[in-house]
Formats: sequence, C-alpha cells, structure tokens
Amino acid sequence: MRARFARTWAKTSRANIAGAVGVLMAVSASQSASAALATPEQRKACTPDVYRLCAGEIPNVRAITNCLRRQKASLSEACRAVFEQ
Repeated sequence: MRARFARTWAKTSRANIAGAVGVLMAVSASQSASAALATPEQRKACTPDVYRLCAGEIPNVRAITNCLRRQKASLSEACRAVFEQ
C-alpha cells in the first residue's frame, strides 16, 4: 500500500511541477497580458534548474519565478537564455 501511495504521489508531484514550470515560463517570458504559453523547449530548458535551485518553492509559480530571477547567475545557459528573451 505504501509503495502504491508513493508512486501515485510521485506522479502527481511531477505533474504539478511540470504545470508550475509551464506557467512560470509563460509569466516570465513576457510581462504583457498577451504573453504566449511557454514552449516545450523553454520548459525543458528550465525544469532542471527549478529542481536544482528552487525546489523548495514548488508549486508556487510566483515564488519559483522570483527564485530563478534571484539565481540568474547560477542558471544553466539554456534557462538563462529563456529569461533574457
């Protein structure tokens, strides 16, 4: 029973993180109200940095965005490029 719960929680947690990163990228890519959703490439570029640098902020999208901005010097090249767009 415990293993089943752990697997279910892990799947749900990953889905929440993926959703949070997607929203994060949409918000950070453009500050305008007409910002397009993040592309899969943008999500792929920043997901490892979210886990590495801002895991404690998950699933709060605003906190993740602020954390990544504070950690800009530590971002991977791919994620830094997303924030510089």
